[in-house]
Amino acid sequence: MIQELVNNLREINTLSIVIRLTLATFCGGLIGYDRGRKKRPAGFRTHILVCIGSALAMITNQYIIDIMGYTADPTRLGAQVISGIGFLGAGTILITGKHQVKGLTTAAGLWASACMGLAIGIGFYEGALAGCMFIWGSMTLLHRFDSYFMSKTKLMELYIELISLKSIGKVFDLLKNNNLEITNVEIIKTARTGDDVVALSITIKQKERQDHEKIIALIGTLDDVVLVEEV
Repeated sequence: MIQELVNNLREINTLSIVIRLTLATFCGGLIGYDRGRKKRPAGFRTHILVCIGSALAMITNQYIIDIMGYTADPTRLGAQVISGIGFLGAGTILITGKHQVKGLTTAAGLWASACMGLAIGIGFYEGALAGCMFIWGSMTLLHRFDSYFMSKTKLMELYIELISLKSIGKVFDLLKNNNLEITNVEIIKTARTGDDVVALSITIKQKERQDHEKIIALIGTLDDVVLVEEV
């Protein structure tokens, strides 16, 4: 009975189509919810649409072969989805005024959601559900682990805005006096206009591990510092 139902769901019929698209909505929404909660460019609805569209492409592929009887490569439409999703993913990748690259995880999530949709669309339910759990875990659980790990590292990437070029020396002196080694410095343009604010992208190395928040607070004590944050 159960095996008969499973076999029926792997074929093209009204029930299997509805279940596949429902599953695509659920799995895509689960991944997209995390992105939307973090205010990323592609969120809940975008991931759902990508997953549903990918599933529909594979359902159409299977329909053409099984129902219409045409002989064709069953992976052809899926291959086009994989390459085409790159254009949507590229739209989520941004380079901010602080020279930060943002959106790579969201772009990867969209690509993974498309792959998940393809698996659902062809009836590979086990692989799709397992993939959904792994993708969700990577975006939520591993994000927390990554944040914790980065907060404990001796290297820090800082973005600092100062009132003038003369203020750079004060920052360097403060860091050296607190046993913080400067390994890389880059002066970059700021998004501010109409003032003399200077922005630095700076990498520092701690000789003894300290709380990152304390180092940021230390730099913030300088009157010449307009803004300081870890990137």
